[in-house]
Amino acid sequence: MKKKGLGRGLSALFGDEKPSEKASESNRSNKISISDLSRNPYQPRQNFKEEKLEELANSIRKNGLIQPIAVRPSKQKSGKYEIVAGERRWLAAQRAGLHEIPVTILDLSDVESLEVAIVENIQRDDLNPIEEAKGYKRLNEEFKYDHESISKLMSKSRSHISNTLRLLTLPSDVVAMLEEGTLTSGQARPLIGISNASSIAEEIVSKNYSARKVEYLTRSKKNKNDKFVDPNVIKVQEKMEKVLGLKVHITNKKNNSGKVSIEYKDLDQFQLISDLITKH
Repeated sequence: MKKKGLGRGLSALFGDEKPSEKASESNRSNKISISDLSRNPYQPRQNFKEEKLEELANSIRKNGLIQPIAVRPSKQKSGKYEIVAGERRWLAAQRAGLHEIPVTILDLSDVESLEVAIVENIQRDDLNPIEEAKGYKRLNEEFKYDHESISKLMSKSRSHISNTLRLLTLPSDVVAMLEEGTLTSGQARPLIGISNASSIAEEIVSKNYSARKVEYLTRSKKNKNDKFVDPNVIKVQEKMEKVLGLKVHITNKKNNSGKVSIEYKDLDQFQLISDLITKH
């Protein structure tokens, strides 16, 4: 099953659908008391960084809360509202001492409220790669968005969506490194599908390998004819790439014979290589 376009919850939030007469009565902007709001029980995000909250509170004190918070009427309490998107802004507004805040009231079901909360969560600036991947996974599994639909929704390439989702297939200890920020997605991606990914990840962190170096180290491990890649050769290869500004590949055999290949994309780059090699 493929999802076409946005779900109704997202369409209502982003204004991509024409509201019905009933919806138009609910989808309106108001200012309401901050105490009339409660958090979204479907909110996938549980923790907010203290430092970021305080920064936002200071901004609100200075400039006010410019962007309305998306809410829906509470099912439990008449006259009260449940936050659909914007919980961090609501918390920061409380710190800033606001008594009323602007809101957009939406008519959404529980499922639609969850859909909007997931998308807003994915759009956070401080999202780690695993949080991002889990958000995409939920959109795919719970709301039947295929990779193409997610890429359009999030304004990211389809390959980015697929590669990010593949991070969830890594061993749990490597996933933990990504969540902690000790390992980047660029460093972790080449480890996907490698049997000893955990030990390599520990080496990457301890020796602070670049994503490029990790690619060199793991490339051969995905090949049946696995050969040891000498770190010294990699170091020379990186140095040559830095000097040339071009991609270089060095193949070094056990008897220390091998080959050096240099990639070029146009005649100007070819001429640069030719001049460097034939220069006396």
